Amino acid sequence: MPTAPTPAPPTTEPTGLVRRIGLFQATAINMSQMCGVGPFITIPLMVAAFGGPQAIIGWIAGAVLALVDGLVWAELGASLPGSGGTYVYLREAFQYRSGRLMPFLFVWTAMLFIPLIMSTGVVGLVSYLGYLWPGMTSLQGDLVGLGVVALVVVLLWRRVESIGRITVAMWAVMILAVLALIIASYSHFHAGQAFDWPAHAIQLTHGSFWTAFASGLTIGIYDYLGYNTASYTGAEIREPGRVMPRAIVYSVIAIMCIYLLMQIGVLGVVNWHDMLDTHSAAYTSVASVVLERAWGHTAAQVVTVLILITAFASVFAGLLGGSRVPYDAARDRVFFKQYGRLHPKHRFPVLGLLSMGVITAAGFLFGRHTNLQTLISLLTTVMVIVQSLAQVLALVVLRKRQPGLSRPYKMWLYPLPGVLAGIGWLVVYGFADKAAPGIHPIEWSLAWLAAGCIAFVLWSRFEKVWPFGPKEVREEYLERQREDAAVSA
Repeated sequence: MPTAPTPAPPTTEPTGLVRRIGLFQATAINMSQMCGVGPFITIPLMVAAFGGPQAIIGWIAGAVLALVDGLVWAELGASLPGSGGTYVYLREAFQYRSGRLMPFLFVWTAMLFIPLIMSTGVVGLVSYLGYLWPGMTSLQGDLVGLGVVALVVVLLWRRVESIGRITVAMWAVMILAVLALIIASYSHFHAGQAFDWPAHAIQLTHGSFWTAFASGLTIGIYDYLGYNTASYTGAEIREPGRVMPRAIVYSVIAIMCIYLLMQIGVLGVVNWHDMLDTHSAAYTSVASVVLERAWGHTAAQVVTVLILITAFASVFAGLLGGSRVPYDAARDRVFFKQYGRLHPKHRFPVLGLLSMGVITAAGFLFGRHTNLQTLISLLTTVMVIVQSLAQVLALVVLRKRQPGLSRPYKMWLYPLPGVLAGIGWLVVYGFADKAAPGIHPIEWSLAWLAAGCIAFVLWSRFEKVWPFGPKEVREEYLERQREDAAVSA
């Protein structure tokens, strides 16, 4: 939490983004993105990874990684509250040696991995819709998913203050769906089944356990992704030095408690062996099965509708934050300038929203016709190098390069959380090829990164910036801090 109050940066000019998102809305944005349809569709995946109820280890491991990485986001977001999140952090940290390369590569990769995350939400939505529509064909499911993406884009085509109200409403529906599942599961709970761990479930000396652990960590951190969503809208958050760290930490802790209650509760109702059959309802819509066994078919249908709304809310919140990522980069001439244009009336980034909407639709179709584990592995490998690992390093670089920068929140036990986050992300990255055999996510992520480097060379030559022009170093937030001090004096 912030250790001392700090003056908020000047409000963005009327022609730019407006600071109107408060703590409750920022936390709701994070939680809506974190607890979307993810846990409802990955509980069977987690059980399969560990081979039994010891799957709760994966949720705990994911929570630890999310929390230590969240502390990285908290310090960076509080001290550098700009639109674009990681883009801003990498721009400020790495401009001294590599010019605009790192922020450009981040935006390049974010244009892929953020929509892929959203596409998993659409895959899950269509999967649960199958419980209400048993005769749905593959083509019909594809059309429904594409329609959902289009509807999200239409709803985001408006002012941010209206979006904040919509987000809070959908957050309330998400909480209702989760509470219904938790209450139903514990009203029909069998402790012996929930904690019936197989013999030798934890064998630290066996490679199979660590393979299961890496798989569970990958699934777990995927389900926690979203604790940073509000950071992408940093230029639209009121009092970011106070709100940003609180929103991140509150959302991680709250979702961790929710996930553990859900996993244990579901295992107490549905035998874990049933979740391993990929053609069973216990695999495709396990939450609906829990509700049906506990409260009957009608209650299961009602809560399934809430789960569908929850899935929709996660896609909504993710595209809200993600569409802002290329905006600040383009405005600062670090990405294609077309992405820096706002809607003349509603003041939102038009091209960012449309581009990510299209990629989300394409990712949904890919996930529908492969499998969810493959899609999760692809999106995590794409984001690890240029976002997760680079951001941990950026925190260290900024502490050395800009020691005078105002830091209303400083990471607890620095640098230990950053080190743990780096190790966790390396485990996730190294396991990717085993999780998706035949797809080679690591190779694809490296190919995408190489393509980004080529795009940067071509772009920088056209724009005549480093390495084809002078290296520009601008410590934006330090300069703003000095200006504020001068005005106060």
